[in-house]
This record gives sequence, C-alpha cells and structure tokens, in this order.
Amino acid sequence: MFSTERIQLRKVTEEDAAIYHKWRTNPIVMENTSPHLDTYTLKDTEVFIQSIVSSENSKSYIIQHKEDDAPIGIVSLINIDLKNRNAECIIDIGNEAYWGLGFGKEAMSLLLDFCFLELNLHKVCLRVFSFNERAIKLYERLGFEKEGEQREQMFRNGSWHGIVMMAIFQEGYLVKEDSFGNEGYV
Repeated sequence: MFSTERIQLRKVTEEDAAIYHKWRTNPIVMENTSPHLDTYTLKDTEVFIQSIVSSENSKSYIIQHKEDDAPIGIVSLINIDLKNRNAECIIDIGNEAYWGLGFGKEAMSLLLDFCFLELNLHKVCLRVFSFNERAIKLYERLGFEKEGEQREQMFRNGSWHGIVMMAIFQEGYLVKEDSFGNEGYV
C-alpha cells in the first residue's frame, strides 16, 4: 500500500527534522508551497516536526526513493475528520533533483489509495497557489476538481495571486483508472 517500484512512504519521525529543515529553508522549494517565506531556525523546525509526529488528526510520510533510500519529499494528510470522512492533503518534493520525474504523482496516488481504500474517506481536498500551474495539472490528472478560489489571497513576486481549492471524492476516484494505468477498483 505504501510503495511503488520507485518510492516508498514512511512515517515522519523526529530524526527527519534536519532534512525537512533543509527543504523548509530553501526559497526555491517553498516558493510554490508555503504562503510565508519565513526564515526558520533548526529549533523551529524540530518543534514543527514534533507537532506532526504527535498530532492526532494528521498523518505525514517521508517520500523515499527506493534505489538509494534518499528522502525526496513529504506528503501529509491534515485535518483528518473521520466522522465526516474528509481530510486535506499536502505534498512537497523538497529534493529538487527529483522534480518533474513523476515522483509527486506516485506519492499522491499512494496517499489517495490510503485515503479511499484504507481510511474510507469520502473527500480529500487541497489548496494550491494559482500560479503553480504544474501542480494544478498534476492534481487534475489525479482526478481533483476545482471547488473555488480565494482571489488575490497572497502577494508574491510583486503581484497578487489566488489560492485554488480542489477536491476529489472517493466515488470518482474508485471508478477511474489509477495513475499507473490499471483498471479502477470498482
């Protein structure tokens, strides 16, 4: 459930603070994923990772390349609401050497399989910056649909940008072909 031929997902641990700190403080990595391009100390990141590890309503996984065990990113479910069967997902490919090679799609597919086949969620949503066209296209290929946009929500690089809200539902996900070209699950 948590691996493909190229990657595996493993739970985030406190030992991941150093690698996450490297990604979190890289402005090129955070440009498309963080609304605040703040500077963080290693201690800030350690506290943040501890909050992830101890959270009761979120699950976070390091995306690890199988060939060399290199951590390449993080994928998370946050605000998990099991009563109403929904959650929000987040993905960051922090290692720039792995950008544009399909690892994000693989990791998101694994996460969505977990959401819909194991947790039995009804809906998974996400937020993406309107200028992040590459991510929006990926989410659409996975089956996410736009639900709305917070227009002019953030100021980046001298102009205003929106935050697009997207969602995918269990019913639609299970009848589609999966991201690896296999028949749907229904």
